[in-house]
Amino acid sequence: MPRLDREVRALLNAGRLPEANSLLDEVVTKVSPGADRWVRSAVLVNRAVLAWRLGRIPLALELAAEGWTDLDADRSDSPAVAQTMGSLGYLMEGIGNRRAALDMLRMSVQVARRAGNTDTLAHCLQRLGGSLNFRACAGPPAAAPAVFEEALAYLDEGLGVVKDESIRRALMGAYGRSLAGVGQLEKAEEVGEETLRLSKDSNDLWGISVGNWVLAVVHREQGLLEKARTLAARAVTNAERVNDTSLLLRFSTELADICHSLDDSVGEAVALRRSMQAARTATETLQEGLGQALEQRRVAVQAQRLAVAAQEAAARDPLTGLANRLGLERAAQALLESTAARGRVPWLVLVDVDWFKNVNDDAGHATGDAALREIATLLRRECRADDLVARWAGDEFVVLLGDTGPNRDVGPNVAERIRAAVDGHDWAMVLGSVRRPTVSIGVAAGPAKLDQLFAAADMALYRAKRHGRNRVEVEPSADELPERVSGS
Repeated sequence: MPRLDREVRALLNAGRLPEANSLLDEVVTKVSPGADRWVRSAVLVNRAVLAWRLGRIPLALELAAEGWTDLDADRSDSPAVAQTMGSLGYLMEGIGNRRAALDMLRMSVQVARRAGNTDTLAHCLQRLGGSLNFRACAGPPAAAPAVFEEALAYLDEGLGVVKDESIRRALMGAYGRSLAGVGQLEKAEEVGEETLRLSKDSNDLWGISVGNWVLAVVHREQGLLEKARTLAARAVTNAERVNDTSLLLRFSTELADICHSLDDSVGEAVALRRSMQAARTATETLQEGLGQALEQRRVAVQAQRLAVAAQEAAARDPLTGLANRLGLERAAQALLESTAARGRVPWLVLVDVDWFKNVNDDAGHATGDAALREIATLLRRECRADDLVARWAGDEFVVLLGDTGPNRDVGPNVAERIRAAVDGHDWAMVLGSVRRPTVSIGVAAGPAKLDQLFAAADMALYRAKRHGRNRVEVEPSADELPERVSGS
């Protein structure tokens, strides 16, 4: 972690929240330009944890999402990936996604073991062990010893490899709680006292809070309830000072239980109020996080719709509303593949408007555009909903027929309907006295690609133009379909 990020964490753990907030504002925009994306991911998610602890939920979610996006789980030998997973697991635990949190924390330990970085491994083991401790405390009493035993093994492994002193203190605090959970009270007391001593020397209020919690649990189990109450109250006070809602919720509940055992109704009420306040803060945090996630989802959906609309606009001819050349090329492959899968033969109908230059010259381009729109309407009317109708370029149109059924004449039949519709159309409203347009059509079929079908239909269209226009010509296919000629 960068030096300033470590300073933010140290300020947090010392209870100096305003200073931590100010410094986070300074570092949140800083990621080393030379850092690879796995290191960058770890830095971002670590900053998300710092923002979360400071109650800055929108910032925490934004940083976590960005860092998670950069995470590459395939880099299973990277300490940065292990750190990122560990931090994400911590955040998931705070959000309440506990099963996913535990899975992520276990995975972080596996990656850290392969990476071979001892402090990274120790940190991941501490987070996993600490989470298991909390599960044991909050779960069914009968299941608690087995969970504490599992946590103990992870924490013991972490203490065997750790070099960083801040991680060691965190490991020792969690280790002491696990020892108390499995009944090793004397050893738990020793570890709790050592955690407290080291944390005081480092002005680590987070560690002081955990150390007092461990000792409170030990003395409660020993029946020393008055001493346990004092220690638990100190744990709660320091958890409040470092703004750790998870610790505060757990410790204030423990304090309330101890006060209840002492018939201290006033102390119990105060502890319960603190517990309720911590629970309310956690709920508000979740609500704010949910609201932020909902807003982000709304923006994402809106962006997706805009992207889809832009794609559709790029594939559609603005004049006629038909697919354009790009739209035809995008959709043709799927239509041809589905047609082949059903054992059918596709047809391509290539339509070219006769004498269209004369329409533009005699009536103007606006009238020519109106004529093209009219022809597009006629094409849609004479084709089925599943047929792909497109404006290829200028005054050329393409119809791709996929689901042709057993009818071997469907392509020429559709082409003739189109020719007749254009030839018989009342053009007076559109063109007035200008010579009405007709269409020449080339038709081709066969199990071929779009460019091959187009080339074959283009040859047939050339013949239709050469033989007098306003007619349909069919290019023989590989299976020797007979050539058909229609029109005038």
